[in-house]
Amino acid sequence: MLVQEIKASIKQIEEANKLSSLSKIAGEDREQDFIDIDLSNEDLSDADLSGMNLRAADLRGINLSNADLSNADLRDADLRGSNLSDAYLIGANLSGVNLSGANLRYANLRYADLSGANLRYANLRYADLRSADLSDTLLSYADLRSAELKDANFSGAYLEKTILGQSVARSNFLSSIKEAFDQFVQITIKDRFRTSS
Repeated sequence: MLVQEIKASIKQIEEANKLSSLSKIAGEDREQDFIDIDLSNEDLSDADLSGMNLRAADLRGINLSNADLSNADLRDADLRGSNLSDAYLIGANLSGVNLSGANLRYANLRYADLSGANLRYANLRYADLRSADLSDTLLSYADLRSAELKDANFSGAYLEKTILGQSVARSNFLSSIKEAFDQFVQITIKDRFRTSS
C-alpha cells in the first residue's frame, strides 16, 4: 500500500511540474513544444496559451473555458468532453482533433482550421465559426443553433442529425450540400453510362 501511495505522490508532483512549466513558458516562450503532453482533466481556465504547440496532446476533460488558444497548434489532440466555452481559438489549427462531446458554447473559432475534426455531440451553440474550415468534419449530433457560420466551409462535412437552427442561411452550408449532390449525380450518371456500354 505504501508503494502505491508513493507512486501516486510522484505522479502528482510530475503533473504539477508539467502545469507549472506550461504556465511559466506560456508567459515567456511561445516556441516551446508540448507535443503529446497529458493534461487530461486539468483546469486551465483563463490561461493564455496563444500560439502554443499542443499537437497530439491528451486534453480529455480539460477545462479551457475563457482560455486564449489563438493561433495554437492543436492538431490531432484529444479534447473529448473538454470545456472550451468562451475560449478564443481564432486562427487555431484544430485539424484532426477529437472534440467529441466538447462544450464550445460561445467559443470564438474564427478562421480556425477544423478540417477532419470529430465534433460529434459537441455543443457549438452561439460559437463564432465565421470563415472557419469545417471541411471533412464529423458533425453528427452537434448543436450549431445560433452559431455564426458566415463563410464557414462545410465541404465534405458529415452532418447527419446535426442541429442547425437558423444559422444555416449565413454560411456556405447550402452550397456545400448542392456541390456534394452534384458530385453524387455526376458519379451516378458516369457509372450508368459505363454499365450500359
